[in-house]
Amino acid sequence: MKKIICLFIILSFSFFTTACNTSVESFSQKEKDYGVFLSIDASEMEKLNGYQTVVIDAQYFSKQDIQTLHKNGTVVYTYLNIGSIENFRDYYSTYKSLTLGDYENWEEEKWIDVSNKQWQTFIANLSNSLLEKEVDGFFIDNCDVYYYQPTEEIFLGLSEILRGIKTSGKKVIINGGNTYITRYRETYGSAKNIMTAVNQEEVFSIYDFDASACETNTDEEKAYFCDYIEACSADGMDVYLLEYTTDRKLITQIETYCKEKGFRYYISDSIELD
Repeated sequence: MKKIICLFIILSFSFFTTACNTSVESFSQKEKDYGVFLSIDASEMEKLNGYQTVVIDAQYFSKQDIQTLHKNGTVVYTYLNIGSIENFRDYYSTYKSLTLGDYENWEEEKWIDVSNKQWQTFIANLSNSLLEKEVDGFFIDNCDVYYYQPTEEIFLGLSEILRGIKTSGKKVIINGGNTYITRYRETYGSAKNIMTAVNQEEVFSIYDFDASACETNTDEEKAYFCDYIEACSADGMDVYLLEYTTDRKLITQIETYCKEKGFRYYISDSIELD
């Protein structure tokens, strides 16, 4: 999920119909099952009230903050960007020299060389520091660096990082990363030693950045991603879909598919997920 402002996801089986460029509250929050809030810090913890499971950027929360969430019965995943680096991070200048190129459509972000031992050590130390805050798991982003630069070095670098994170014994959700995960499973037979769940954006829908509009994905792309997430499910992964559409017919297709497969989904009217 690239860089998102006030990212807010509730994975449930409710849905809504509003214009793609309209800023509105997401559908019914009656069942606060799962929420992703990547742009808040501890000063906005009230937004997390009542959620069973949340994803936050725990770099901006204290151990005490997370303990408070636990006392309220909330499971806490932390966002961890391993395949790119954003220019607002306080460590950006330290690792800027390791960047590989610009991240299309997200001007504040650059892909990073995950094969570099300095970066691998940094991510290991960062993940350990987040574990010290007693998070329950990780939400890993930007394994798509292997799609951007599909070299053996990048593949092995990602694998080294992810295996290290998974040895913590915590749950690991990987957002996207289909090219990498498919190769990993083909190479080793299973991805169970690097992840426990997959979150896939844009299976049925797609966001057109040029037109700033939600569109219907092509049949070819939809078939590819359905095959991919079903393969992840067969490998024992939990599956989540994140879609961008207000088309009633497409929403019905998504709902029917997810209920049939036992997957969970969220349908948004905005790529900003705000």
